This record gives sequence, C-alpha cells and structure tokens, in this order.
Amino acid sequence: MKQVLIIILVMATMASCIKNERTSSRTQAGNGILYETLMDTNVTYDSILATRLGSDDYGMKSYVMAFLKRGPNRDQDSVTAAEIQKAHLKNIGRMADEGKVVLAGPFSDDGDIRGIYIFNVATVEEAAELTATDPAIQAGRLVMELHPWYGTAILPIVAPMSQRLEKSSWVR
Repeated sequence: MKQVLIIILVMATMASCIKNERTSSRTQAGNGILYETLMDTNVTYDSILATRLGSDDYGMKSYVMAFLKRGPNRDQDSVTAAEIQKAHLKNIGRMADEGKVVLAGPFSDDGDIRGIYIFNVATVEEAAELTATDPAIQAGRLVMELHPWYGTAILPIVAPMSQRLEKSSWVR
C-alpha cells in the first residue's frame, strides 16, 4: 500500500506541480546544475546534493502531508467561491515561492478529500500556521488534516523542474 501511495504521489507530482514564475533566486541559482546532476546516471551517491536537500542516509526526510477536505461552509455563491479559489491558488503559489510547499494538487474525483499539500516544514504545528493563511480554510470551504510524513528528499526540486513541462499554468 505504501508503494502504491508513493507511486501515486510521484505521478501526481508530475501532473499537478505548481508553476512558479516568481521562482526565488535560491532555486534559480542551481536549476541547471541540479538538473545535470540528477540526469547523471553514473553517480550513485551525491553527498553535496543530499546535504543541500536535507537528506538522511536513505535519501529521505520529514515533511508534513496535508489532506484538504470539504469544509463546513460551502454555500457561497459562484462568484464568491471563484474568488476564494483564486486566492487559495495564489496562496499556494506564495508558499511554493517560500519553499514551504513542495507539492500541491487536487484530486480528480469529486470526493470529500479535495487535494493534498506536502509542506517542507519540520513540524505539524508549523504546517498548521501555514494552513491558517489559506483563504479557503479561512472561509470554511476547506479544512486540513495534517500528518507527519517521511518521503524522498528530492521533492523540493520537483516543482521547479516540472516548469520545463508546462506550457501554461492554472496558478496565478
């Protein structure tokens, strides 16, 4: 089951990563080098990359995973709901710019779990503080369920790398 979840998350990452045109200078400064390093199949272990990404000996690190669920207040008119959604997406972009969200995306069914975030933070409490900045949470359209999660340390560079695949972005 864990392998299936990891495969789904990797697929979701590639399909749903946030485009970040306002990429921070720290991310811009090494994209080419990081890409070349990642594509070098002759390297079995890169201690410099592992250190930069905060990897442990297994190539993993701690994150906080958030499940965005339907909230108790979803009765806004369509214009208000669209404004809240636009602000929600803008907030995701801001957190990605800050390096606090490394993966975000909606589920494609119409279930109660609407999407996920993976926060690049050390504690659930820090993720809860970031969660409180989300306009959809503030409006009650969404609620978040937060869990400590242990995953591949490479996630912080997936979103910037995915920009090479995007012709347009839904986040503005």
